[in-house]
Amino acid sequence: MINKVEQIFSNRDSKAIGKFKKSAVMILLMEEAGELSIVFEVRAHKLRNQPGDVCLPGGKVEPDENPKETSIRETMEELSLKRDQIADIGDMDYFISPYGDIMYAFVSKLKYGEIKPNEDEVHHVFKVPLKFFLENEPLLYKMEIGPVNQEGFPFHLVNGGKNYKFRKGYLDEYFYEYEGYIIWGFTAQIIKSFIEVLQKNSHT
Repeated sequence: MINKVEQIFSNRDSKAIGKFKKSAVMILLMEEAGELSIVFEVRAHKLRNQPGDVCLPGGKVEPDENPKETSIRETMEELSLKRDQIADIGDMDYFISPYGDIMYAFVSKLKYGEIKPNEDEVHHVFKVPLKFFLENEPLLYKMEIGPVNQEGFPFHLVNGGKNYKFRKGYLDEYFYEYEGYIIWGFTAQIIKSFIEVLQKNSHT
């Protein structure tokens, strides 16, 4: 049996335990008149999921592609861009939510041309200067997460039963407000992390 274990694990790559819904987004930068901005979308109001919300270009990772390919494909589809209009810059950190989602993020730059949103998916786009995020901290709300419905939970199998000191969890929920737009949720999480990486490395 040990031979079988060695055979399986000696060259195995690790992965997250559990099943996750994977998506990928693009932090797309635009430079106009010497000012660098991030492109955001307002989701079409006829969409089933999160209509009217602010998001980054992106979508679900399909089985036959890697996350970076997803971010490029979705950005091209949603913003009517050609591949050579997008200059790859690099990878951003990915976000794992407590709801079973992994969101990968990539940084790129619009090389030339105009954005023409696909109205089936995007109501309109807007740009936020990078300077705004560097100079403004988001509102932070700590949202408690944890067991809500305990019916059927096998407390009899836990040392201490219902008196067991279960850990409480909190999700940092960030909110940026810019000219009437509210950027929050996973999008704000990724943008805040992106800004922190910039700030940390600007001082080294």
